[in-house]
Amino acid sequence: MIVLVVDDEEGVRRSLKKVLERDQYSILLAESGQEAIEIVRTNNRDIETVISDFKMPGLNGLETLIEIGRLNPEVTRIILTGYATMESAIESVNAGIDGFLTKPFDNAELRAKVKEYNIKKRLKQFVSEPVLNELQRDTSDMYPRKQMVSVLFTDIRGFARMAEDMTPKELSELINRYYFSPLDQIIYDYRGTLDKHIGDGIMGIFGAPKAAEDDTVRAVMAAVHMRDEMGKINKYLADQDQGKRIAVGIGIGTGEAMVGIFGSAKKKEYTAFGHPVNIASRLEHMAREDQILICEQTYERVKDLVEVEKMGAFTLRGMDKPVEVFNIIAMKRPSE
Repeated sequence: MIVLVVDDEEGVRRSLKKVLERDQYSILLAESGQEAIEIVRTNNRDIETVISDFKMPGLNGLETLIEIGRLNPEVTRIILTGYATMESAIESVNAGIDGFLTKPFDNAELRAKVKEYNIKKRLKQFVSEPVLNELQRDTSDMYPRKQMVSVLFTDIRGFARMAEDMTPKELSELINRYYFSPLDQIIYDYRGTLDKHIGDGIMGIFGAPKAAEDDTVRAVMAAVHMRDEMGKINKYLADQDQGKRIAVGIGIGTGEAMVGIFGSAKKKEYTAFGHPVNIASRLEHMAREDQILICEQTYERVKDLVEVEKMGAFTLRGMDKPVEVFNIIAMKRPSE
């Protein structure tokens, strides 16, 4: 990771460079805001973090970071300020800057804060607060790697027909309030990573960026909770005589995937690629309303916890071999 340090005092630049190099950052230095902007313009795809002093001749730190944000919104932008300008620093954070550091700085605290701001910049939309806290202790899990994961996809059955029968405002209010919001929260509640929304679909990852022994179990429990929640929501909609229903199908695939932050200078996201992603997507397309379809690898990890209906082996698009498919009927009770 490349960090650009901007400060008109050479001693501060050298000190920050020495401290941050301990965490394996590559450091670039600039003594003015204008120089920093030119460096970012030249190295737009490579610089991930800019730390800028607040008070500098010419462009101040806030002006510098705002312009850098225009060049690359994905850059983590941090203000470095003395206690005398703390109020201005807080205003900067409120204006969209990712964080601030104070001078004189404690070396250990500074390194921890830089990690924290980088993690929150990239992952705060996708993972729960406990996972963020774990990542702040070990940032290596953010880098691309192969990882065993369980991937969950949901999708609305008959969404095109719903869209035809509703105004854009009605559709937006319905799916945002009664679909995306509750199901996204369930992914968080089961310590999953909210990967993305794809049209009316939701993709969640269990096992990355932080892995645990019960990743697949939590993925399946989240899916069952989602189905139960949508049942309650559809009953509520029926009781309100709205004439609306959100029919959802779910698919889960388990296996080794490539996970990490991928993308361009314009847009990056934490996501997964590979076999379990493709299987989960295909199973979700197969699933009827209220069905949770899982692959054999998922089933083997949860078979003692769930009641299933064996659907048989299916040749899924893009798969070399037929895939054994199971439909989750319910979670077993503890005594069973």
